[in-house]
Amino acid sequence: MNIRRRNRLYVVVAVLVGLGLATALVMYALRSNIDLFYTPSEILYGKGEEHQKPEAGQRLRVGGMVMPGSVKRDPKTLAVSFKLYDANGVISVSYEGILPDLFREGQGVVAQGVLEAGNLVNAKEVLAKHDEKYTPPEIQDAMKNNHKGPAAAYQQAGTQS
Repeated sequence: MNIRRRNRLYVVVAVLVGLGLATALVMYALRSNIDLFYTPSEILYGKGEEHQKPEAGQRLRVGGMVMPGSVKRDPKTLAVSFKLYDANGVISVSYEGILPDLFREGQGVVAQGVLEAGNLVNAKEVLAKHDEKYTPPEIQDAMKNNHKGPAAAYQQAGTQS
């Protein structure tokens, strides 16, 4: 192999290694910005066939219905806590800030935050369901599978946890 071809080969290999390294670094940096969607029962019992549970400290989004009678507001601050439920589970959510206008008991919400010990989600953002027709497919499937009964059926489950 002559010198010119060898130099070209070195340049091509160096460019490919550089692109691979840059891609790996970008993927590593984006990994910490991923928020996976869970329902309350998936947090309690695991997600998928492997029943993989989220770990404490993991950033996530959790969607469910606000349990009637569970909203507790601190009169001196903007702190509020409430419970989210679906057909198989109830979890607690704490949030400090102004809640959306459409937030109310019995309404669907999505809370984005960090999972703490004891199945408590420390939410940084709370989004309330609005009356548009579009719902992302994964949320629509989860709602169909997990919200089959009235809120009263879950009141006992929420008081036991």
